[in-house]
Amino acid sequence: MRPLYDAVHWYMAEVGAHVVAKTGIPSDRHHIGKLILHSLQDDPDFVFQIDGATGESETNISAAFRSIQCAVSLTKMGLKKGDVMVLMGPNHIHFSVPHNAALFLGIMMAPVDVSLVVNELKQIFETNRPKIIFCQNEKAKEIEKALNLAEVVAKIVTFNESSDYTTLAQVLEDADDEEVANFKPTDFDPAETVAYLPSTSGTTGIPKTAMLTHKNLNILVPYMWSSCTQFPTPIRMMFVTSPPQWLSAGFHYVFSAILKYTRLQTSAELTPDHFAELVNKYKPSCLMTSPTMVQTMIAKAKCDFTCFEFIAMGGSAVPYDLVEKTKKIANTEKVIILYGITELSGLVVQHEYPAAPGSFGKPVGCVDVKIVDPETHEEILEPNVPGEIWFRGPNVFKGYYNKPEATKETMTEDGWFKTGDIFYRDESWNLFFVDRYKSLLKYKSHQVSPVEVEEVIMKHPGVMLVVVTGIPDRECGDLVVACVVPKPGCNPTAQEIEDLVKESLSDSKQLRGGVIFMKELPTTSTSKINRRALKEIVANLPRE
Repeated sequence: MRPLYDAVHWYMAEVGAHVVAKTGIPSDRHHIGKLILHSLQDDPDFVFQIDGATGESETNISAAFRSIQCAVSLTKMGLKKGDVMVLMGPNHIHFSVPHNAALFLGIMMAPVDVSLVVNELKQIFETNRPKIIFCQNEKAKEIEKALNLAEVVAKIVTFNESSDYTTLAQVLEDADDEEVANFKPTDFDPAETVAYLPSTSGTTGIPKTAMLTHKNLNILVPYMWSSCTQFPTPIRMMFVTSPPQWLSAGFHYVFSAILKYTRLQTSAELTPDHFAELVNKYKPSCLMTSPTMVQTMIAKAKCDFTCFEFIAMGGSAVPYDLVEKTKKIANTEKVIILYGITELSGLVVQHEYPAAPGSFGKPVGCVDVKIVDPETHEEILEPNVPGEIWFRGPNVFKGYYNKPEATKETMTEDGWFKTGDIFYRDESWNLFFVDRYKSLLKYKSHQVSPVEVEEVIMKHPGVMLVVVTGIPDRECGDLVVACVVPKPGCNPTAQEIEDLVKESLSDSKQLRGGVIFMKELPTTSTSKINRRALKEIVANLPRE
C-alpha cells in the first residue's frame, strides 16, 4: 500500500510564507489572489496555459501582466471587494485574465454556463446581481436582454472583437502604466471573502450559487495532490476537459499557477477526434474528467492513453470495471474515483494506492465525517451500513448567495453539511457510494439503486453507456428502465440485457420498464448525465 504524503501542504506553507514575508499579513497565506500573483512572477518564463484549438500559449509573466492590467482597469471602473463578476466563455487563454483579476481584488466570481438561454440567465442574474459580465460577443445580446428582464445593471465586456460592446483588449489598454507597475492586490480576510460563486442547481431545483471563500479553497484543494512528492510541478501537464463554469476546471485555473504545471485546454468542442488530436500532439500527463467522457474517448478517440500517468474520474457514478479497463489502456495504477461537492469546496476524499476495490477513497484529513440514517438523522456507527454522508470542517461553504432558506435546509446548526448522498464505509473508513438519496427508485416497498443496476448492465460487452431511471406506475411506484448506448459496431438486444440483470439482481430490480436504445444520452454542460431530462424523454419513448 503506497502511503499518502503531506509534501503538498509543506509546499503550500512555503508559498504562503513567501507572500506573508512580503506583506506582513499572516492571513495572506490563504489569499488566493496573492498566492497566484507571487507564483506567476516567481517563474516568469514557465508555460502557464495552452489553447489546443488555436495553438496559442502564454507564459506566467504574460498572464500576470494582463491580469494586473485588468485589475487596475476594474478598479478604475469602480469594481471592489464584494462585487460580483460573471464569467461566460470557453476555455481560451483570455478567460483567466478577469478570473485572476477578480481574485486579486476580492471580487466574487460566478462562472456561468454559456449555453443558458435568456430565461435561465435572468434567474441567475436576479440572484447574483453582477456588476460586470465577461462573455463572447456572440452571447452579449442575450445577456443584455436577460439583464433587462432581471432589472440588473451590469457592464458587458466581450473577450473577442465587438462593435457594440467594450472588449477585453480595450479594458487592458485603459490600464495606467504606472498603476500597473505599482499594483498590489487588495488586502482582505480570506476566511470571510468569497472567491467563487459556482452554480449548484444541477439539473433540478432553483438555481443556487455556493459561496466559497479563499480559505475554503486554499485548505481543501491541495488534498488532490496528496499522492505526489515533487513540488512544484507535481505533474507536467493537466488536460482540462471541464467547461470553465464547472468547479473542477476552476481548481486548475487557480492551482496550475501556484503548483506550477501547464494547463492544456481547448476553446473548441471536445469531440473524440479533437481529443485524440490534442493527446497525440501534447502528450498531457494528467486527466481529471467525468466517467462519461472517459467511456466515450476510450471507445472513439484514436490516441495513445499511455501518456497519462494519472487519471481521475468523478461527477457521477464510476463503474469499477471502467477503472480497471482504464488502468490497462493507460498502463498506470493511478486511476481513481473522485468524490467532491461544490458546497464542500471540491474533493473530500483521497486515495492510497492501490485503492480498495470500488472505493471512492477515505475522507481527507481536514474534515469531520459521519454517516446518518437519512430519515432519523441518527448516526450509523457500524461499518457496511448505508446512510447519508455528512461533512463538517474548514472547507464548508459560507452558504448559498442571497438564499438563506436554502442554506438552512442543507446545513445543521452545529455546522454539518447534509450531502444527500448515500454511502457506506468499511472498517478502515474506505467510502463506498450507493446512490443519490433523491435518485433512489421505489418499486413497491423496495428501494432500487440505479447505480447498482447500471454496474451490472455495463458488464455487457456491447454496452458503451447506460443510465437507469424509472417510469411512474400507480400500483408499483417506479418501473425500472435502462437507457443504453451501444458500442460502435455492436448490437446488444433488450433480451440480453434483461437476462443479465435477471441473473445478477433480485426481483425488485428487474427491468420492468424495458430497455431503450439511444445514440447518445442527454448531458449537462459539465458532462454529467442529465437525469431529469432523460426521465422526461423516457416517458414518451417506446421500450423494448
